[in-house]
Amino acid sequence: MDVSVTLWVLTIVGLAALIGVDFFIGRKPHDVSIKEAGIWTVVWIALAGLFGLGLLLFSGGAPAGEFFAGFITEKSLSVDNLFVFVLIMAKFAVPSQYQQRVLLVGVLIALVLRAIFIAAGAAILASFAWVFYIFGAFLIWTAWKLIQEARADEEDEEFEENKLLQAVEKRFGVADRYHGTKLWIEQNGKRVMTPMLVVMLAIGTTDVLFALDSIPAIFGLTQDPYIVFTANAFALMGLRQLYFLIGGLLKKLVHLSYGLSVILGFIGVKLVLHALHESGVHVPEISIPVSLGVICSVLIITTITSLRASKKQAAAEAAQPASESAPKDSIGA
Repeated sequence: MDVSVTLWVLTIVGLAALIGVDFFIGRKPHDVSIKEAGIWTVVWIALAGLFGLGLLLFSGGAPAGEFFAGFITEKSLSVDNLFVFVLIMAKFAVPSQYQQRVLLVGVLIALVLRAIFIAAGAAILASFAWVFYIFGAFLIWTAWKLIQEARADEEDEEFEENKLLQAVEKRFGVADRYHGTKLWIEQNGKRVMTPMLVVMLAIGTTDVLFALDSIPAIFGLTQDPYIVFTANAFALMGLRQLYFLIGGLLKKLVHLSYGLSVILGFIGVKLVLHALHESGVHVPEISIPVSLGVICSVLIITTITSLRASKKQAAAEAAQPASESAPKDSIGA
């Protein structure tokens, strides 16, 4: 897909305008209701759908299919980010009325960092085709790692600050409490960061770790930097509302890691086959329609099995106290 500089500028300006409207509407700190989160989630998904339809009308079915496949993949992988966001919010004890501001700025930081990753990835792939082998192998390894982590069932998981965040805190210092939405304050004659800024940086920089697998994954579906960037932008910008909408449902998605591991493994195999094909080896390549069908099917099956497993677990836990009290009643009789 041939994208002019003008189209790039218009796209970035359009995304900035949407972000500005989102920020203006939610500028006053408040607790986000399920209704508000639901409306904005639908809005961002609808905007992504309209953008994909625009690609279909002006560029054809192939770019549109790549965008939708990339958007769904990035959206599903970003749901995994929400687990870490919950841990970060708990770690820094962020007041509920400030959480939407924290997420908005944190996601913006993540989007800028991802744009850098995308530009670097596109340049590397354009120069070195063999990198597809590395990307494919990395995704397959990540898929296996996700399965291992899911089997470990770590209940006492806690967020740990990365080295960059620790260095920033040590360099500038951190206030002992929140000061509204302020990011810097004067304390004992020294300008220090507030916990608000720290948690924003934590969310933004932590997302880089997720980008290490999500960026290679979407490059396995399309090598067009424009589609990679826009799919990431729409997936990330709706993440804040999704946090408030399904925050309580995250614990019920018990099979999410297995579903994501299947998706990453599938795209990893697709990348390896593509690399072999580019090297002159006659192997079948997986088309975008097939990729889109596999990704959607895995997500649907994962959601259904997760909800069923959660329902059975809740029923078992509800029946357990009754069974434990039965012997006591019989002894009393």
